[in-house]
Amino acid sequence: MLSRKHISCVAAAFLLALTGVFVQPASAQPAPKHEFRGAWIATVINLDWPGSRGTSISNQQKAQLTTMLDKLKEAGINAVFFQVRSESDAMYESPYEPWSYWLTGRQGVPPNPFYDPLTFAVEEAHKRGMELHAWFNPYRAVRGSGYTNHASHISVQHPEWTLTIGRLTVANPGLQEVRDRIATIIADVVRRYDIDGVHFDDYFYPYPPNQIRSEDRETFNNDPRGFTSIGAWRRDNIDLFVAQVADSVNAIRPSVKFGISPFGIWKNGVPSGIVGLDAYNVIFGDATAWLEAGTVDYIVPQLYWAFGGGQDYAKLAPWWAARTRETNRHLYTGHGLYRADRATFSGNLFSTSEVPRQVRFNRARDDIQGSVFFRAKNISVFSSRGFADTLRTNLYYTPALTPPMDWKDMSAPDAPGTLTSARTGADEVVLSWTAPASSMPDVRRYAVYRVRSPAPPPTAFAIDDPNNLIAVTGETSFTDRPEMLAGADTLHYFVTSVSANSIESAASNVVSLDSDPTGVETEKPEAFALFQSYPNPFRETVEIRFSLRQPSPVTLRIYDALGREVAGLSEGKWMPEGLHTLRWDGRDAAGRSVASGAYYYVLDAGTHRASKGMIRER
Repeated sequence: MLSRKHISCVAAAFLLALTGVFVQPASAQPAPKHEFRGAWIATVINLDWPGSRGTSISNQQKAQLTTMLDKLKEAGINAVFFQVRSESDAMYESPYEPWSYWLTGRQGVPPNPFYDPLTFAVEEAHKRGMELHAWFNPYRAVRGSGYTNHASHISVQHPEWTLTIGRLTVANPGLQEVRDRIATIIADVVRRYDIDGVHFDDYFYPYPPNQIRSEDRETFNNDPRGFTSIGAWRRDNIDLFVAQVADSVNAIRPSVKFGISPFGIWKNGVPSGIVGLDAYNVIFGDATAWLEAGTVDYIVPQLYWAFGGGQDYAKLAPWWAARTRETNRHLYTGHGLYRADRATFSGNLFSTSEVPRQVRFNRARDDIQGSVFFRAKNISVFSSRGFADTLRTNLYYTPALTPPMDWKDMSAPDAPGTLTSARTGADEVVLSWTAPASSMPDVRRYAVYRVRSPAPPPTAFAIDDPNNLIAVTGETSFTDRPEMLAGADTLHYFVTSVSANSIESAASNVVSLDSDPTGVETEKPEAFALFQSYPNPFRETVEIRFSLRQPSPVTLRIYDALGREVAGLSEGKWMPEGLHTLRWDGRDAAGRSVASGAYYYVLDAGTHRASKGMIRER
């Protein structure tokens, strides 16, 4: 019998390293297959990109961006918000607005050698299987940086359309001409660029120290539209603009997602105990109105605070979740990762556990569909308390597709063409397939799956296991470097096409490869080995496989995370050398179905002992 001490040690080890198809730290939750994992790439004042501005450094800028995208991809990020308009300018070739000063150092001057940063960013993000949302600052025109504005800039062409508020110049939200102009600019991008989304930040009416007071009183008096409250009128100006953009986006390309990132506080005192600058009364943005009108697909409230205090994450996130749940829209919370590194924040830094804890908090709720991190450099460059490592080795260890939106096109694309494989080394497998000849809806990316099992798995079942998803890519090939084990299960691969709404096609054909690096089945196992259970997580029945070097008495028991024995699958039964499979139906010794949660299985065979963990999800 196993001693209680041994059981406790195994339990402790299990809680320190939940073993799925990979080693997973105790703090890791089962990673969902669909989760929005975003990062903001800010271009204003060169916060994230480009690292330097100039008219003759195009190749350097492109290299910086591909490196950043590589780092984000390695950390598990599956979507980026790329800032294309920060001061009524353009990080792309626009027929309406001048080239951004933050790209070339002179507003209105194109890069040389010429390239279009938005085209380049879209192509590079899509190669990596990532969504790219074009991020627009709707109203800001001049932030007071001191450079000369180009003749095509709104402040020069139409100063009567702008308001000067403190150090800022903004386009006047109360003018229909302004709403039309900005909506036209956004529509142009949706038509000409293969973006996945349109995204606004929180810059509507400006906030302190450049707080609007009476600067737009004349506009209000000229066109009150029946309002007697200037605050209500201002909010309606924003609502009208958001609806106009939503109508335009949906008319041009319905697959494009439209979302906004407002202040994290809707109203001061809502929910109870929350204090701080609020969107409703300060910047006159009413996110609840957009949700109720269905004009946005997602909201990313900037919850840039810790748990506890007057801006308690534990209060604000559920409050926003209730709003999106009742309006059937997505909620991705914005995390202030910049507050975890001295290079990006001068105040009291977040603890190492703060942002990871927020991500886990989100995952524990069905009504929060993901996270977005400000800023990209806090993942790709700065340590930020080791957060990139936490994502790569723990929270985002397995890839994820962005979550589908059930109010958009839910039809599946056509399956990929024939999947083939080739071994190019002892531990390298190159998979290749072809895009479907035609597909409605369009194929945006591909999901690559790998399963270790004795026989080819039923793909309809294997697709549901997040641990089988090994890659999301926009290309038609993928190089896998799996752990090759002599005598272990065969590797089975298949691929699906994925639509813009993350709906998957039927699976491709399955290709199978020996896990033995020599490619030759061994007649006799070279070692005692306990393999990962399949599937993991499991719902009803799970298979546990092991190999014996010589005939041995086998005891295999299941324990819960507290070390309590749940079931016994074998009690000292002699088994011959070779590979063996035992099945557990998820029931305890009394025949009762066990609860969802973490379990581990312990194998004793002669003088050998091994244990691994597994997850049950009902």
